[in-house]
Order: sequence, then structure tokens, then C-alpha cells
Amino acid sequence: MKAYRILLYYLYTPIEDCLAYREEHHRFCLENNLLGRVIVAPEGLNGTVSGLAEDCQRYMDWLHADPRFAAIQFKIEEHEQHAFHKLHVRVKEEIVNSDLPVDPLKETGVHLEPNEFRRLMNDPDVVLVDMRSNYEHNVGKFKGAITFDMENLRELPDHVAEIEHLKGSGKKIITYCTGGIKCEKASAYLLHQGFENVYQLHGGIIRYGLEEGGENFDGECYVFDGRVTAPVNHVNPEIISTCHVCGTTTSRMVNCANPECNEHLPICEQCGWDMDGACSDTCRTHPRKRPYNGQGYYPKKFEDYTPVMGFKSAQGSFKV
Repeated sequence: MKAYRILLYYLYTPIEDCLAYREEHHRFCLENNLLGRVIVAPEGLNGTVSGLAEDCQRYMDWLHADPRFAAIQFKIEEHEQHAFHKLHVRVKEEIVNSDLPVDPLKETGVHLEPNEFRRLMNDPDVVLVDMRSNYEHNVGKFKGAITFDMENLRELPDHVAEIEHLKGSGKKIITYCTGGIKCEKASAYLLHQGFENVYQLHGGIIRYGLEEGGENFDGECYVFDGRVTAPVNHVNPEIISTCHVCGTTTSRMVNCANPECNEHLPICEQCGWDMDGACSDTCRTHPRKRPYNGQGYYPKKFEDYTPVMGFKSAQGSFKV
């Protein structure tokens, strides 16, 4: 068993004094040596953190002891070390950027537990719809799923027409994403647009992999920590992405070493070294190219960063 844990979670629940709670939450993370990203918003809480197993357990117990967060469902993965380099707890308008005119606390798609999803996913009357960004589903997705060429969830309204034919078809539409949070709003938006029989994979790809072995998820799951991608399918795994440079099969994702490009791309290990972490000769010779360390993961640098800095800059993009 590995010493560290990575926790992924969210919960839509009203939070009244976001700034005060952000400070309380940040302080607890500091005192328990947790790193990661947490978003506090009037509509709820969204986080992914890493730490030693005992520190993560203390964190989960602390959140569950708060009546507002008692229903949080944690996705727990083992890891050899911290998956993050810094700690950021921020207050924002939404716990996932969408700008969609929906409220998951009032209406959302029917939750499917991983075992139910596994039973239904191959039904001919079921259509799987991926609600993640293009760079995410390019490296991994469920077999036969519909994907959209979108950068983020705010672009969903521009792509709904692509599944308009499903209205009135009698098909069951099952949305999915990494941890489930995007689907709460995406499925609600589909209902808002007149779609029927809308479901969502509760807990997302990560929970399905942990509880059901990840069957029929091709490739790897893009994750927002130092791993970049994580294996999900332990039943019938298949790599679907190819190296951006040489075209060989690879599930290895990197960010281009040129910060002005910073594209998320599959690049095999050999090409990673040959291109010095860049996606093209132009990026490889760019004067601002970052040093390549073999990982292709470049956490943002903050010249004045300290773990307690957040106490002085709590508001983030939240308007008070």
C-alpha cells in the first residue's frame, strides 16, 4: 500500500460566508500538510488534494463532521508522493465554470451508480455523451461515446445541436466526466433544452474505475494534478491516442514546454526527449521554452508564493 492518497470530491450545497469558510478550510489544509486545489463558492465545494493517508483521513472526517458537507463522496486513489506542488483554496462564483442557466440543487440528470452504469453502458438504447474538454477525451473515453470539440463546459450550448437527433428518440442519454461535477450541470442543461431520459455517471470516470475496474474505458483519464493522466481500465485496456510528433501509440500526455503554446498533447517518451518537451521545432527553439524534466508537467510559478499566501488573497474571482 502506498503512503499517499489523492482525494477528488465535490458537493453542491449552499455556503453563505464563502470568504470566512475559505480561510477556515485553508488553515485546516495547512495544519494537516495537504496540497492541492479547492474551490469554495456559494453553490458548494469542489476539491482535489493530496497528502499522507492519515492526513487525508483526518481531512475527510473533518469535512463529513460539518452538516453542510456530510454527503460528500470522496474518490480515493493511492500514490507514492504528493500529486501537487502547492496549496490553493479560492473563492469563485461557481465550483465548475459553466455559465449555464441551471441549478443542480433543483434539477439534474438521474444519478447512475458505477455498477448500474456498467450494466447499462452496452444497451443499444443507451447513448454515452462525454462532457469533458477535447484534450481530455482525446487521450481517453468510453467506447462509442459522443464527444464534443470544446475547450470547456461554457461551450456546451454551441454543441447541443450535435445531439439534437436524440430528442424524442426514446434513447437513454448518459453523461459522464472525470469526477461527476460537470455532469451535474451538463445533464441539467440537457433537461433544460428539452432532452428526456437524461442520466449521469455518479462519481465519474474515476469512481467507475475504482469500483468497477473501468471496463470499456479506452485510453487513460486526464487528471488535473502532477500525474497528468491516470489508468482507469483494469479489465480490457486499450490505448487510443498517438504521439503528436511521430504517430506511435502512446497515452503519455504533456504540456508543450513553450509556455506561450502550453498545449495538452500526447507525446511519447522518446519524442519528449528528442523535442526537449516541445510540440514543434518552433516551440523547441522559442526563447521562453521551459526546461524539460521528462514529465511535461509545469505547475504555475508564483514569485511570492508561500502556503499561507492565500490568507492575504482569498477572493479569487469572487465578487463581493
